[in-house]
Amino acid sequence: MKSQDETLEEWCRSLLQAYELEDVQLDVNAILALAGVAAHAVVRPAAPLTTFIAGFAAGLASGSGQATDAASMAAAMDVARALASEYDAEAAGAPGE
Repeated sequence: MKSQDETLEEWCRSLLQAYELEDVQLDVNAILALAGVAAHAVVRPAAPLTTFIAGFAAGLASGSGQATDAASMAAAMDVARALASEYDAEAAGAPGE
């Protein structure tokens, strides 16, 4: 039986291959950590939405030549992480919370 990590790595490779992105290097743990931040700071369904939008933003930046794939991904995840943290801090300070 495969471990969760092995399954995720295999799934990632399959997706990357299907999109003809075999050369793209992903940090699965960083992506999952971002999903965790969004889920806890905003609401649980924000996790997949946040990772999708961050990935889309990274792809646009990389595809337009603004930055390398790695730099685009790191910058997009940093923005999402910071925004989720700000959202959480604002929600914590809201009256009645």
